[in-house]
Amino acid sequence: MKKDNFRKFLLLWMGELISSIGGGLTSFGLGVYIFRQTGSAAGMALVTLLGFLPTVLLSLPAGVLADRYDRRLLMMIGDGCSALGILYILLCMMNGGASLAQICRGVFISAVFSALLEPSYRATITDLLEEEEYSRASGLVSLAGSARYLFSPVIAGFLLAAADVKLLLVIDICTFFLTIISAAVVRKGIGSKKTQEAEPFGKSLREGWRIIREKKGVLVLVAVSSVITLFMGVFQVLAEPLILSFNSAKTLGLAETICAGGMLVSSIFLGARGIKGNYVRTLGLSLMLSGLFMTGFGLFENMILICIFGFLFFAALPFANNCLDYLVRTNIPDQAQGRAWGMIGFLSQLGYAAAYAVSGAAADTAGAIGGRGVGRGSALVIMAAGILLAAASALVFLPRSIRDLEMRSYKAASAAE
Repeated sequence: MKKDNFRKFLLLWMGELISSIGGGLTSFGLGVYIFRQTGSAAGMALVTLLGFLPTVLLSLPAGVLADRYDRRLLMMIGDGCSALGILYILLCMMNGGASLAQICRGVFISAVFSALLEPSYRATITDLLEEEEYSRASGLVSLAGSARYLFSPVIAGFLLAAADVKLLLVIDICTFFLTIISAAVVRKGIGSKKTQEAEPFGKSLREGWRIIREKKGVLVLVAVSSVITLFMGVFQVLAEPLILSFNSAKTLGLAETICAGGMLVSSIFLGARGIKGNYVRTLGLSLMLSGLFMTGFGLFENMILICIFGFLFFAALPFANNCLDYLVRTNIPDQAQGRAWGMIGFLSQLGYAAAYAVSGAAADTAGAIGGRGVGRGSALVIMAAGILLAAASALVFLPRSIRDLEMRSYKAASAAE
C-alpha cells in the first residue's frame, strides 16, 4: 500500500509537471508580448501581480475547502476552470490583438480558479505519503515547480521564433486536460474524501490561524518567509526586462533554461537523497547564497555571467524550500493540513504581492534616472534586493523557536521508529 501510494503521488506530480510547463509557456509568451507592446517593466509586473494576487487572497478559503471537501475534486475544478482565462486571452488575440487590460483580465480569471489547487495539492501529498517520504516528495514538487523556468522558456523562445504567442496559449490549454485526468485517476484510487460536518467558514479560518499561532516557531518562520519572498519576487519580475532590453526573446528563453538548470540539479539531488538533518542551518545558508547570487546576476550586461549567477541562484532555492516545507509540515497535525497551508500560503506570500506591485515601477524609475533605460534600472533593483535577501537570511538563525521546530521533528521521528 505504501509503494502504491507513492506511485499515485508520482502520477499526480506528473500531471502538475506538465501543467507547470504549459503555464510557463503562457507566462513567458505574455511577458515578451507585453514588453514589445509597452517597453515597460511596470506592465509586465502588473500582469504578474494579477496572476498572483488571487493565490494570496484566496489561499485562506481554499485551505478551508481542502479540509472540508474532496481535495482531488477541488484540484480538478481548479485546473479545469483556470483554462477559461487563457482561452479568453486567446480569443482576444485572434480578434485583432489583446490589450494590456484584456490580458490582465484573463490572467486574473485563470488565477482565481488556480488558487483552489495549491492547498489541496499539498494536503493530498500528506494524505498519500509517510513522514519519511516528505523530504523526497518536496524535492520532486520543487522540480515540477521549476519546470516553468527550466523547460518552458527555451521551448517558448524557439516557438516564438517560428510562430506567435497564440500557439503557446493553445498548448497551455491542452495541458489542463492531462492534469485533470491524473487527479481523477488518483481520486478513484484512494477514494473521495468525505465532506466534513459543516462549520462556520470564519471558524475554520480562525482554526487555521490558531494552529500556526500556537506553534511559535512556525509563526516566526512564516514571518521570515514573507520578508524573504519580497526580495525573491523582485528577481522573478525583473529578470526578463533586464535581458530583453539588450537581447532577443530566443536568447532570453535559452538563458532562463540555463539558469533554471540549477534548480533541476538541486531538485534531482533532493528527490533522490533528501536532507537528513541541520534543516535550520541549511535554510539560512541557502538563503544567504541566493541573495549573493542575485546581486551578481545584475552586475553586467554579459550573458555568460548572467547565466552563471542565475544558475547558482536557482540551485540554492530548492534547499531553502525543502527545509521550510519539512519544518512546517512535521509540526502541523494531519487533519489540519489544508487550513494550515492555506493560512501559511497567505502570510508567507504577501512578500511576493508587494514585490510584484512595486518592482516594475521601481525599475522604470531607476532606469529613467540618468537615462540608463529599463534594463539597467531592473538590474539596480535586483542587486539591491539581493543584498537585502542575504542580510535577511540571518533572521533564520536568531529565533530559538525555529530551532525548536527541528528538535521536535527529530523527537517525533524517533518516537515513530
